[in-house]
Amino acid sequence: MIRRLAVLLTAAAVFVPAAPAHAQGSQREPVRREPASVTISTTGNGHGKGLSQYGARNRANAGQSATQILEHYYPGTAAGSAGGSIRVLLTGAPTRALVVLARSGLKARSLGSGRTWTLPAKRDGKVVKKWRIKPMGDRSQISYRTTSWHQWKAPRGDAAFVSNQPAMLQGASTYRGLLRLTPAGVVNVVGLETYLRGVVASEVPASWPHAAVEAQAVAARTYAVFEREHVSSGHDYDLCDTAACQVYKGAAGEHPDSDAAVRATATQIRTFDGTPAFTQFSASNGGYSAAGDFPYLVAEWDEFDHGMPDDPRTRTFTGDEITRHWTGLGDLVSVEVTGRDTDGVHDGHVTEVTITGTLRTQVTTGSAFARFLGLRSTMLTAA
Repeated sequence: MIRRLAVLLTAAAVFVPAAPAHAQGSQREPVRREPASVTISTTGNGHGKGLSQYGARNRANAGQSATQILEHYYPGTAAGSAGGSIRVLLTGAPTRALVVLARSGLKARSLGSGRTWTLPAKRDGKVVKKWRIKPMGDRSQISYRTTSWHQWKAPRGDAAFVSNQPAMLQGASTYRGLLRLTPAGVVNVVGLETYLRGVVASEVPASWPHAAVEAQAVAARTYAVFEREHVSSGHDYDLCDTAACQVYKGAAGEHPDSDAAVRATATQIRTFDGTPAFTQFSASNGGYSAAGDFPYLVAEWDEFDHGMPDDPRTRTFTGDEITRHWTGLGDLVSVEVTGRDTDGVHDGHVTEVTITGTLRTQVTTGSAFARFLGLRSTMLTAA
């Protein structure tokens, strides 16, 4: 039996007046109100647009191929191919200097002249422990550390570290490819397929059915290429390494099973009208995919997404926890779901919420309401 998942939003705003006030001259006691509370249950996790990772897992368990999974979640798209490199902003890295641990095969490269130097393991008879690049006007200062820091070279323009083996970045993780310092921060420039190795196992368990992991590889590759093609001119990077883009952990995030999925789908992407599609994805759509900004991101029932393992998740909020996000509402009177992405009364993701206070009413989007309250899904229905 197809399980149609629903979530409940219940708003209880009970106002109990005090005992009738007795007139004392011209003064009256103010009416006192009990605090309102709102209990919200959610199903799913994420925006619900495009591929559902749990839905893909269940579809793969049911025998669907990676192509069938992708064609369901991105209807109207076609197979395509892409290559090249990706520039990833490493948000956890220090931003004032680029420091890596010394290792065999590590090199420094001047991005201005293209000259490359192999970095020595010892200097003045002492073992080099770390290498550092810092901006210095129109030059880059390359230094090494033994027992203290020593300047080594100062090439014109920017410089970067490259290695035939993963380099350990101080304050972050281990990365393949090229590491450079930009005004935005440390950026890892790496081949698209190598980049995917650091993404796929960070987004879904590598032990999941092969078809689901392969579908994730194609979706992640396409997402990266779309972002690369739409980045602003002069931008230092194409996308970040967090869930705000897609999770990337570098060489530390690689796994043999997900690596196999990357190889099996090498260069494959999804296209629409001949260009890379915006292949959004999330953990679970809660049984109903949300509409996106493109024709292939559609709102429809997903009978293979049964929600998260701990669904439904229920939380209770006080009136103050609701109203503090909007000034001038007064005390909370009610919370009402007034818009959905379906025609049904109890179906689909919430697109609009009306919050009524004693002083005024606020209308907000379902995504903003979920974000302000820290909810993990907009799969909400009003009781």
